[in-house]
Amino acid sequence: MKRRTVLGAAFLGAVAAPALAAGTARAADPGPSVNKQQSTRLDAQAIFFVSYDGLVNNNSFQKNGLFTYKGYQYAAWYTATGSAVIGRRVLGGSSWSTVTLAHQLKSADSHNVISMGVSKVDGRLHINMDSHSDGFFYVKSVAGLLDNPGSTAWTSAVFGAVQTSLDGVALTSQFTYPQFIATPEGKLQLSYRVGISGNGRNALAEYDGSSWTALGEWSSSTGTYTSTHGSSTARNMYLHGIDYDVNGRLHAFFTWREQSASVMCNSGGITNHDTGYVYSTDRGRTWRNDAGALVATTGTSDTVAVTDSGLVVDSLNPDHSLMNQESQWTDSAGLPHAIISYVPGRFGQCTTDYVSDRTANGRAFHVRKNSAGTWQKTEIPVALNSSQRTKLILDKYDNAYAVFPFGRIAAASRSSGYTDWTLLYDGGDLNAFGEVVIDELRVKADNVLSFLYQETSSGTTPSALHVVDFALPA
Repeated sequence: MKRRTVLGAAFLGAVAAPALAAGTARAADPGPSVNKQQSTRLDAQAIFFVSYDGLVNNNSFQKNGLFTYKGYQYAAWYTATGSAVIGRRVLGGSSWSTVTLAHQLKSADSHNVISMGVSKVDGRLHINMDSHSDGFFYVKSVAGLLDNPGSTAWTSAVFGAVQTSLDGVALTSQFTYPQFIATPEGKLQLSYRVGISGNGRNALAEYDGSSWTALGEWSSSTGTYTSTHGSSTARNMYLHGIDYDVNGRLHAFFTWREQSASVMCNSGGITNHDTGYVYSTDRGRTWRNDAGALVATTGTSDTVAVTDSGLVVDSLNPDHSLMNQESQWTDSAGLPHAIISYVPGRFGQCTTDYVSDRTANGRAFHVRKNSAGTWQKTEIPVALNSSQRTKLILDKYDNAYAVFPFGRIAAASRSSGYTDWTLLYDGGDLNAFGEVVIDELRVKADNVLSFLYQETSSGTTPSALHVVDFALPA
């Protein structure tokens, strides 16, 4: 009943030319710019170990490892001894106050990040941490903690006990990639993966201010995918993000990872393929492809599958080391944007070592839907020089910024149709290890690009963890 259809014809070529359909900026709108304001240190000796080519304190898929709410900024990390810490500061302040939670990092695995979320209906801080295809750990604060930060003591007394369920809702014994998202009504949702890499499903849970409910799974791991090299019958959907836009639509870009290495030209590559896109207009209960066709109902057997039609917005086979869990954003009109990265065909049609090949020849691309409903793609002329991920944000004028590994910042203007990508900051003074964690909410709160990064070290020698702030156009 379901079939796989690529929307490649919707693209205006592999690298888009300027397009009037992108929208015309007002004459007074400024182009992109960054002005470094300050850098503050969270921890002089944060835990350091390289695992899966990344660090546990700054994996960029760590949604809301750093966030802003009601005039305060919050950060989460592990200390040199593995203690989980939550810090806060007055927005733009120079000093952080910290609370150490009653939890120690259980294993040297960079997947085991700390993610945070705010339930606006009751002002609680929610924390999910330390899981990779196994059990998670959950902590929530007292009600109202984030609504009245200036008058509420920042001590361990405001946090509840560490739990291994969501107030009794167990979810799954194979849990990974927690991402908290606030609904337009102020409820809190938790996105996560059930299962393992190459054989997993995406799922949602929801907190309404009094209790958690498991909404269920919405992506499928089954079906047959066939490349020119072979076939695979199991996979997982890796999200580039999951975000509500200004109109209340929930957007999700993704890539598939196949379980079978037979789909690749070489076993040293990575089985990720295709960039897909779905959206929901009913808070994640049902999902539609770009054309608006229903492709899934959460919590039922009808889930988003690799064989569904109309999912793919950028077709790519598994031979180019396409990265999973890159980045996405929605603009002021609710249009979706994403960053993807891979090794372009001009460097060869078969990657044999995804880390070294991406480091040598990887490039990032800006993929977006314009106001005419057409998907466009532009290569960003900045070499990755890394196997790791790039983050995307848009400022109040819808200018786009790509934060590359090592904290480098490139940007493009909305007025150009996002064709004038230029490196604005080279990150040379940061000594950053690789990926960074973006404060997505602060961009919208006060036009500041704020990100968390960790200094380069070696072996298991701890290193300093920082937050750096850049003013965006006022």
